[in-house]
Amino acid sequence: MAALSIRGLSKRFARLEVLKNIDIDIESGEFTVLVGPSGCGKSTLLNIVAGLERASAGTVEIGGRMVNDIEPKDRDIAMVFQSYALYPSMSVRQNITFGMECRHVPKPQQDAAVAHVARLLQIEPLLERRPSQLSGGQRQRVAMGRALVRDPLLFLFDEPLSNLDAKLRVEMRMEIKRLHQRIGATIVYVTHDQIEAMTMATRIAVMYQGEVQQFADPDTIYRYPANLFVARFMGSPPMNTMPARLVAEDGAPQVVIGAGRPDEVRLRLRGYDAAAAFLGREVVLGIRPECIAESGRVFGDTSEAPIVVHAPVEMIEPTGAETVVLLRLGGEPVLARISPDIRPKPGALTAFALDTRRICLFDPKTERLIA
Repeated sequence: MAALSIRGLSKRFARLEVLKNIDIDIESGEFTVLVGPSGCGKSTLLNIVAGLERASAGTVEIGGRMVNDIEPKDRDIAMVFQSYALYPSMSVRQNITFGMECRHVPKPQQDAAVAHVARLLQIEPLLERRPSQLSGGQRQRVAMGRALVRDPLLFLFDEPLSNLDAKLRVEMRMEIKRLHQRIGATIVYVTHDQIEAMTMATRIAVMYQGEVQQFADPDTIYRYPANLFVARFMGSPPMNTMPARLVAEDGAPQVVIGAGRPDEVRLRLRGYDAAAAFLGREVVLGIRPECIAESGRVFGDTSEAPIVVHAPVEMIEPTGAETVVLLRLGGEPVLARISPDIRPKPGALTAFALDTRRICLFDPKTERLIA
């Protein structure tokens, strides 16, 4: 039985349809991330699951029970908000136990629950402090502790790290992932940050304009994006996409970038049988920046030599761990990720190795993945 099952869910605000026929099943113990740009409907979907908004159509089931008409307090969920939502006049201990007191949980049970989550979240020294005496990360731990003491069927996180600085966000991301591994809870987590989604999720629902574009594990989302939106949204830097033409030469498919230009690039493809119907037609080629590297790079465990192309460099961005290069491939702007100790000069014609095993091809009309 799925911990959360959403069927045919739609939401309208007057004439504006913000969610369109959403179908999702989340299994018990999964860490599912809803990711997408601002305004895509992910927070509205979470609010409907929580009972803070009503769906215009469709059903929501939690633990096999339909909850459309059930009050939020009776849905067996716990929610962690972006703003922490702590009571400023109460101590950390009182913030954590407040919900239990409202449910008339016996005092010994409250004390045991507080001791357990305080140890789990490493906030034992903070229990008598007020929220104003805590850092952002500590407040977020307290908000998580308040949710954990409920031991619900479902945890809902609504962009809980967006108020934190970059360093603290990385630390808290690891804390939440470690917590999930320890307690095996079912979590639905909303974020607009695709790095959070990739590093934390067991499965990701990529949303855009009120629809789920793809629902899969992070590796599938990254390597085989369902359409151009997913390809361009997931990844930092995102996938390079460019117009190209698929042709056959000596019985093998080739993709041509900048056809007819003096600097056109031809790439031989292997294992792209699904693209046979597009021979002689325009396609959109997608290739990740890490699949374009300095000449001499060996990609993975393969005896096949990578294709080497010469391309003009427009700009470089040293990041410490790597150098990101903006170059032109068949006249199209492309980002590459090369070793940090290599700094090609802007304007120079430079050799780059391409891993064509990881190329994606998209239909330019439907924008869906071909192969």
